Amino acid sequence: MITLPKAYCIKGVLFDFDGTLTRPFAIDFKAIKTAIGCPPDQTILEFIDTLPDKARRLESRATLHAMEMEAAADSHPHEGAEDLIRFLKAQGLPVGILTRNSRASVERTLENFAHTRSADFDLVITRDDPVSPKPSPEGVLQAAGRFNIDPDELLLVGDFHFDIQAGQSAGALTVLLDNGDTGHPVADIQPDFTVKALEDVKMIVRYGLPLPTGKFPADLLDDYFGRLPQSDPRLLITPGIGEDTAALDLAGSDTLVITSDPITFVTDRLGYYTVVINANDIATSGATPQWLMTTLLFPPAVSASAVRLVMQDIAQACRKWDITLCGGHTEITDAVSRPIVIGTLTATIERKDLINKDRMRAGDHILLTKGVAVEGTAIIAHEFQERLQTLGVSTAFISKCQHFAEEISILPEAATARRFQGVTAMHDVTEGGLATALAELGVAGGQRLEINMESIPIYPQTARICRLLGIEPLGLIGSGSLLLTCHPDVSPALETAIREDGIPVTRIGRVLEPGEGIEARRCGRAVDWPSFAVDELTRLF
Repeated sequence: MITLPKAYCIKGVLFDFDGTLTRPFAIDFKAIKTAIGCPPDQTILEFIDTLPDKARRLESRATLHAMEMEAAADSHPHEGAEDLIRFLKAQGLPVGILTRNSRASVERTLENFAHTRSADFDLVITRDDPVSPKPSPEGVLQAAGRFNIDPDELLLVGDFHFDIQAGQSAGALTVLLDNGDTGHPVADIQPDFTVKALEDVKMIVRYGLPLPTGKFPADLLDDYFGRLPQSDPRLLITPGIGEDTAALDLAGSDTLVITSDPITFVTDRLGYYTVVINANDIATSGATPQWLMTTLLFPPAVSASAVRLVMQDIAQACRKWDITLCGGHTEITDAVSRPIVIGTLTATIERKDLINKDRMRAGDHILLTKGVAVEGTAIIAHEFQERLQTLGVSTAFISKCQHFAEEISILPEAATARRFQGVTAMHDVTEGGLATALAELGVAGGQRLEINMESIPIYPQTARICRLLGIEPLGLIGSGSLLLTCHPDVSPALETAIREDGIPVTRIGRVLEPGEGIEARRCGRAVDWPSFAVDELTRLF
């Protein structure tokens, strides 16, 4: 089982040779260095090139060649190497070798392979070729060009930090084969993947191949299910291949709360948004989010890694908020042009603890946590980064706005609010922004609302982005802000408790008599309350 660092697509594979396709320790580099007088802390090829005397350079190369050929005669394929090469060829992927060894030693070593010869490789680049050796990225870039693919579509597998450096410098995906204590330090170089066996490379490749339409492959789904914790005793039917339902033991509770939301605006961190947005809805009922099922829809030709990355994101968010992932459905279909994730979240609660908006009464205070358009600010910073940069917004400013995504959960403040008997309603701000959320709150509670416009908190980052893009903060999607109504005598203690949790909260108005509509006031004077037919974010798309 592997953890994916990012979504990727693989259209070619490049191998180091010695210690990667062959067993390690076949070549005694220490002996070679001793024979040619190379200091222990220097590399052999680079040392020879620095020798000022031509005759000594030729003699050193001859010694290197002779000792390398002797080692090649005793070299044998690494466990799983030939099987991996057959697997890659069966996938239709071009396969190459990039090595600091000589071509002659590669050819000699391959004679010891049972089923593999140099003709089985689409490309072999050695030190005899007019290419700077690793850690230079030159060979990696040449391989990508010969394969007619982009460097980031190339997977480089090696056992030494030179391999990883070369791959990363070229922009390729890198895999370190960990042969144990080989004396080859990886230093500060961090590969995209580290494996203990070449067999593990197969799964990495599987996740990089485009998927056909239909259900997500069962073996990849099983690989994902194997990572999910199964510690919830109330989940009677756990996620698995062939399981289309979940069964829950609801003993001890008399009310089931259910919500469902699709995530359509964002392309980044789909899984995280799926969990948090649905959890926010559950939290406004006074319940604690418990069980999640998801439907994941992806367009054709998506790589398995892109799908798995969303799955990982969902699982990570579920762990963070102690939510049990019960299963769902994943499909590749031409019915969608970009990924869509739909979450269905459930929870149980005692009926006496259920917070229903019909408990709102005239005189209740209206509170808002954080500021407006938290989610919208993060989405714009992620999805329209280039547009913002052309408008003069710095990378640091955009990065700060992107981190607003970490604040879109209202679970902490909702948990605090549940402790106060005087809380009469909770509502999270989603599509349509605060303007729409307050209108919805009033309709659901059957009450008119009075809002002080000058009290509404707007982050300076949000205000600047909206001003530059010509959109209104009050109409911008705003998950992360919780609307609360509560009895006036409870309000001070509730506000203090929320602030003690490190969450800003502002009193922005009060509940009026039964009816519909919002009375907006600015500095005591009546003003029109804004209305938005669609979320302001849609104007940018």
